[in-house]
Amino acid sequence: MPVKLNLSAPAAEAIARLEQAGHSAYVVGGCVRDSLLGQSPGDWDVTTDATPEQVRAALCGVRIIETGIKHGTVTALLAGGAVEITTYRVDGAYEDHRHPSSVAFTDRLEHDLARRDFTMNAMAYNERCGLVDPFGGTQDIAAGVIRAVGDAPQRFEEDALRILRALRFSAVLGFELEQNTARAVHEKRMLLKNISSERIRNEFSKLICGKNAEAVLLDFCDVIAVFLPEIEPSIRFDQKNYHHIYDVWEHTVCALGHIEPNLVLRLVMLLHDLGKPQSHTEDADGVRHFYGHPMISTGLAGGALLRLRYDNALIRQVCTLIGYHDSHLFPTENSVRRWLMRLGEENLRLLIKIKRADNLAQSPDWHGRQHE
Repeated sequence: MPVKLNLSAPAAEAIARLEQAGHSAYVVGGCVRDSLLGQSPGDWDVTTDATPEQVRAALCGVRIIETGIKHGTVTALLAGGAVEITTYRVDGAYEDHRHPSSVAFTDRLEHDLARRDFTMNAMAYNERCGLVDPFGGTQDIAAGVIRAVGDAPQRFEEDALRILRALRFSAVLGFELEQNTARAVHEKRMLLKNISSERIRNEFSKLICGKNAEAVLLDFCDVIAVFLPEIEPSIRFDQKNYHHIYDVWEHTVCALGHIEPNLVLRLVMLLHDLGKPQSHTEDADGVRHFYGHPMISTGLAGGALLRLRYDNALIRQVCTLIGYHDSHLFPTENSVRRWLMRLGEENLRLLIKIKRADNLAQSPDWHGRQHE
């Protein structure tokens, strides 16, 4: 059965006017993927064999902004919304592991799709021709698989941000990385050092709030550690304590999974025990203790968030909550009043959620007693 997508009015108008002028045009990329997933696309991108000058002529009377003219991209401000329109192209060398040093326009849609990152993003559609899917994106979506287009290591060499995008898509969509793609993510992870902190932050924030974040953080902790090296000592660090059945990193990820996908809360859970390896002591019975770890964790978390260019208000809130995450809260009127004075209602409510998630990621026997 032919695929039928409901295009946005601005995208449909852009395609219609380009076709009337004798050009081919399709919606492409993420909007096609989201539509096939039954989601509402946030943006509609159009690809065409028309050059930017020809796009301007075909859309006469429409305001055109040259948003990426070097790469053949303009934005058309149509009634009902903006549409980004890009000429079919083949990319030149990626000398900085992020952007092509040059592009060459082409009249072949398939050549344009071949330069894209993942099969699920390398599809195009218009109402006249239907779905164009030369790399099996529909099958991969149906199977819940993220697969690089063509040679996976080369795709990541070209644009290292694709490494983190793969993990973000896996976390958000609940898809698994295809074997060769996953191997290339691990092998090419150090290329993330070429990516700006802001871009890392944006992808990572979406990743940790995804429904599959736990699996991604466990399976690809070596990749996360490239831009968040503070987590490395936690990985496989045995807590040797009857409260715990997980190592520090496993506990961290489990706790993150027990809290709602709110960015502040997820960051707190991700960073709350960074100080455990540094603060640990071991008693005569071989039991480890982590006295003072919230304060050490606060310092490490603040430095990491600052480096990743999170805003100051968020950093303060996350660090405040980390600093108090191991404090005792008692269900008495006086205790609640004191904590309200100290934290305010919003942060106290968040702290209660944090402590619950932290407890649920400990030994079942221990957190069972904690909830009694």
